Amino acid sequence: MTILYIILAVLAIALVWLVALYNGLIKFRNRTDEAYSDIDVQLKRRYDLIPNLMETVKGYMQHEAGTLQKVTEARATAMHAGTMAEKAQAENQLTETLKSLFAVSENYPDLKASQNFLQLQDELSDTENKIQAARRFYNGQVRDFNTKIQTFPNNIFAGILNFKKYEFFEAEAKEKENVKIKF
Repeated sequence: MTILYIILAVLAIALVWLVALYNGLIKFRNRTDEAYSDIDVQLKRRYDLIPNLMETVKGYMQHEAGTLQKVTEARATAMHAGTMAEKAQAENQLTETLKSLFAVSENYPDLKASQNFLQLQDELSDTENKIQAARRFYNGQVRDFNTKIQTFPNNIFAGILNFKKYEFFEAEAKEKENVKIKF
C-alpha cells in the first residue's frame, strides 16, 4: 500500500511540475509577444509621423524628389514586412533613408528653421529612442524565453508542447560598423 502512495505522490509532483512548467512557458511567451507589440506601437507612431514630415519637407526640397521617394518606399516596405528578419531589415533601411533625408535638409536653411520641421524632427528622434528601447526590451524577453525552452529538462517538454524559439531583433551589419568621419 505504501508503494502505491509513493507512486501517486511522485505522479502528483510530476503533474504539478509539468503544469508549473507549462504555465511558466506561456507566461514567457506572452511577455515576448507583448514586447514585440511594444515595438509595433512605436513603429506605427513613426509611420504616422513620416507623412507629416514629408509634407513639411516637400515645399522646401523640390529638387530632392529622389530622397523623398526613397523615404516613401522604405516606409511602405517596412509597414508590410512579415517575419522578424524582414521587419528588422526593412526598419533598418527606413532608418537609413530618414538619416539621408535629414542630411539633405542641411542644405535648406529655411527648412531647418521651420518650426514644423523642427518639431517633427524632435518627435521622430524621440520615437527612434523609444523604438531602440522597445527592441532592447524585446530582445531581453526573447533571451529569457529561449533560455527557458532550451535548458534541461524544459527543452524536452517544450519540444513536446511545440514551443518554438523566437528570433532576435538585430541590427544589420552595416549599422554595426565604425562611423567614418571625414573633415
